[in-house]
Amino acid sequence: MHFVLDARTATPHFPGIGRYVTNLARAMAAQLTADEWLTILYDARHPQSWPSLPHVQTVPLDVSPFGLRQQWVIPRLLKRLNADLYHSAYYLMPYHPGVPAVLTVYDVIPLRFPAQSTLQARLLFRWMTWLALRAARQVIAISKATRRDFIAHFRFSPQQIAAIPLAADPAFCPQGPEMVAAVRAHYGLPEQFVLYLGSNKPHKNLVRLIEAWQRTMSTLHTSACLIIAGAWDDRYPEPRRRVTELGLDHSVRFLGPLPETDLPALYSAATAFVFPSLYEGFGLPVLEAMACGVPVACSNTSSLPEVAGDAALTFDPLDTGAIARTLAGLITDPELRADLSVRARQRAAQFSWSRVAQKTKEIYVRICND
Repeated sequence: MHFVLDARTATPHFPGIGRYVTNLARAMAAQLTADEWLTILYDARHPQSWPSLPHVQTVPLDVSPFGLRQQWVIPRLLKRLNADLYHSAYYLMPYHPGVPAVLTVYDVIPLRFPAQSTLQARLLFRWMTWLALRAARQVIAISKATRRDFIAHFRFSPQQIAAIPLAADPAFCPQGPEMVAAVRAHYGLPEQFVLYLGSNKPHKNLVRLIEAWQRTMSTLHTSACLIIAGAWDDRYPEPRRRVTELGLDHSVRFLGPLPETDLPALYSAATAFVFPSLYEGFGLPVLEAMACGVPVACSNTSSLPEVAGDAALTFDPLDTGAIARTLAGLITDPELRADLSVRARQRAAQFSWSRVAQKTKEIYVRICND
């Protein structure tokens, strides 16, 4: 059996999807049997450290997922490779690949939060996603919540879509004192801080987090800081503006995007991690923080309870008072933090890329044997 995994999204433009397909490829390669072959298609402009193993080959391409050329270039390539199955990690894909296809889907943010995109973008998302779903023999959702959302919004057979939860990269684990001290010094981090890592898009709910932080500060009079890190979209300046309006410039810091290599130590340095998002397809930062042994507080919506289980504190993300009370409890209760830290690592250990690859390959084999 010859499987082809389309990893052209392993680029800086797709940080989350790129991490998914890269980890899947590495874990899948290690599980191939003697009669299975894996070909990885990747963007020639963004070479990766792909597995160098028997039964694995890599093919560089200069064909963008956004380009029309893929509609004929990829099917011709699949035919030339004598592929038995094609797996696309993105809904912009060849819609007539010529072989059975698997599609991975992540969320329905354009439909759930229409104000964040134009009407044209929403229509294109719905139309192109529908084409991708129609082209796929099997669909993989990254959480049960995402599976439910796609069934509700696109009304196709529940048997056609399976939920396979993600996992944290193995690099995310508790870091030693030297690594923590280095990242603390490099970014000038205080001894005690609550960390948020993610974008500033409106559904990430940073304005309410900042308002909750102001309530926490007025109650505790603590020297702790709120550190907000991650990609920044200039279209949404409201979080920075709200910090200034509330006079929190001394206790809220924005770090912006950080190198991936710094993230495990940044998580490990944090007193606690908070993730107030209104909606997530999975919520990988929650799992990464837990894998690093950091006490976590997150929203009780969408996929986040699936990820956190009973190993994190959860709150209603629309209730700033609830967020504030949760943060206050974490900051002031070292025994609670110690308990959550232990439970967090145990919970994170239940998710692995080996399991993701195993479940995904089971789908490949079933389709190829049909």
